[in-house]
Amino acid sequence: MNKSKKAGAESVGKVVLAYSGGLDTSVILKWLQDNYNAEVITFTADIGQGEELEPARAKALQLGIKKSNIFVEDLREEFVRDFVFPMFRANALYEGEYLLGTSIARPLIAKQLIEIARKTGADTISHGATGKGNDQVRFELGAYALMPDITVIAPWREWDLSSRKKLLAYADKHGIPVDFKKRKGGAPYSMDANLLHISYEGGILEDPNFEPEDSMWRLTVSPERAPDKAEIVDLEYKHGDIVAINGKKLSPAKVLTELNRIGGKHGIGRLDLVENRYVGMKSRGCYETPGGTIMLRGHRAIESITLDREVVAIKDDLMPRYARMIYNGYWFSPERQLLQTLIDESQKNVNGRVRLKLYKGTIIVVGRESKTDSLFDEAISTFDEDDGAYNQADAEGFIKLNALRMRIAAHAKARRLA
Repeated sequence: MNKSKKAGAESVGKVVLAYSGGLDTSVILKWLQDNYNAEVITFTADIGQGEELEPARAKALQLGIKKSNIFVEDLREEFVRDFVFPMFRANALYEGEYLLGTSIARPLIAKQLIEIARKTGADTISHGATGKGNDQVRFELGAYALMPDITVIAPWREWDLSSRKKLLAYADKHGIPVDFKKRKGGAPYSMDANLLHISYEGGILEDPNFEPEDSMWRLTVSPERAPDKAEIVDLEYKHGDIVAINGKKLSPAKVLTELNRIGGKHGIGRLDLVENRYVGMKSRGCYETPGGTIMLRGHRAIESITLDREVVAIKDDLMPRYARMIYNGYWFSPERQLLQTLIDESQKNVNGRVRLKLYKGTIIVVGRESKTDSLFDEAISTFDEDDGAYNQADAEGFIKLNALRMRIAAHAKARRLA
């Protein structure tokens, strides 16, 4: 089994660090070299955070990392195809609201950390998640599921650099370059971005009664400033996934990119939430998920005409549990994989088109059709003459049978009160 390592411990050989190039992970890089005598391998993932990632490569080189030990990888298509799309087939919402934008990115990063560890012969991985957050759990559960004997170094659980001031002092002492804006100020909160969302936490947002300024939001305009004219979006589905927008075939990553653009323009997808963290505390976060919000509404609409009633009921019963699995870091667990098999089986006939009207922060379904898989039968559901397709007299027996237990209970209650 793995042994816990502390600062000043023996060498761990090679360690793969999830590296952004920012203050925290740059300090971690140097700290690993000094405290573990480690050969550091950096991994920087492009999952659509909208930032230029080559500076991370340049900074790693500047900090003494060998060129062959620097990995900067474009994972956008894999992120949406293998993580975001499967999650949306389940209509997953954590605590009824959160679209899990940060949570769903962590298993992919953990997977890639392990793949690079195998490729380079590393026996250890490291990350910059704090000991208070959920991400430490997500990274490490994913890593252990894929490489059970991997060693994990989480500096925030070991070192005494417990503040931004101490991190900056450490960077100064060791000649670690720090971006001027980050040194002098920058955003008064912490942000995490990927192709599905942007989250804003910490700082002034720690007061749950504080309304963030409108300038905080990066992906969406405020509904008040959205266009005065509604826009119709036509989504084509195959096996529960969007394959085309307004008649144009798109890859998974391009689907989400386009829906972010359209939804953001109309003020879709803002959320201000106090959630229950896995480690036990409540946390306030603000989220922008314009494309994901559109995807969820559209997917429910196409399922409404293609899924059997009881299949929908089972999916809705299981969805909160599925969402908690993702939030809590159990993407690679046998229970999530089993549930995903059930969900994906339900999506074989979820094919067709949905039309959505977007207007000032709202989404209205204005059309849905499936030429091959629709279970909607107008001949049966009509309020007009149905030519015997449905015998209304059958409803009497159905109602009486379902009322029988309640009638028996009512008679028993009357006897007790007599």
